[in-house]
Amino acid sequence: MANRFPVDAEFRATILLIKISCQELQLKQEKRHYPTPALEKGLDILELFTQEPGGLTKSDVARRLNRTVSEIFRMLLCLENRGYIARGDDDDLFRLTLKMFRMSLEYPPTKRLVAEALPIMQRVAHAINQSCHLGVLEAGQVVIVAQADSPISPGFYVKAGAVVDLMHAATGHVILAYLPQEARERAVKTWSNLTGNRLPKDLEDRLKKIQDRGYEERASFEIRGVTNISYPVLDERGAALAALTVPYLARIEGSSTLKKVHAAMRQASKELTEAVGGTPHPEMSK
Repeated sequence: MANRFPVDAEFRATILLIKISCQELQLKQEKRHYPTPALEKGLDILELFTQEPGGLTKSDVARRLNRTVSEIFRMLLCLENRGYIARGDDDDLFRLTLKMFRMSLEYPPTKRLVAEALPIMQRVAHAINQSCHLGVLEAGQVVIVAQADSPISPGFYVKAGAVVDLMHAATGHVILAYLPQEARERAVKTWSNLTGNRLPKDLEDRLKKIQDRGYEERASFEIRGVTNISYPVLDERGAALAALTVPYLARIEGSSTLKKVHAAMRQASKELTEAVGGTPHPEMSK
């Protein structure tokens, strides 16, 4: 079959197509950096609400973001209509709903992680009569994405959906310990920008100890009498995806001991890491 174009015409047509593709790519890149004030305003509002669990009025939001009440109110109505925020029945305070949390759980990697984790966590909780939770790192904070209750009462637990300060959580320290250096520095910088606080002076030494032994055990930053025992969930490169934690509460005449908790958590960490295709820490296989 004869060529549709002479060789030189076909060549020129090819060059023209390449030029058009390059122009389209350049346009896309320019658009990628083009200001989007409405979107940025909406994200500013959502980020503000994450720091104010008690809720904010439209005037509060406007003042905190240095915006007019009228422009903020339109954004609040939009976010309310989409289900991201809601007002209480007896006040004018807007608060975050659980929509973003549910969306994060529907994200395929998180959904798979939680699906694999829950049966393992429930077995742990029943074996040691303690609660167990699974935390991930998100924007410089620890988010609890799954939780299993102790089968007996009284007990202590951290509810799913809770957001915990990265530096006040054994879960957070374990995740940091098993992150690549660049990812760790980025997470720490995000935390510092979010909180305005300086890093603990002993952080690097503590992370090194966690790496060496494969877990963290320390008194709770928040509750007296609770000892947090946390083990990593690792990917195929040995980097942290999440951490499993038991807030251990010693009971008089209870059969659960720290030794039993560690044995159960070591096995759970190994099982969950393998279930998501990761490589367990060498200490987990002992």
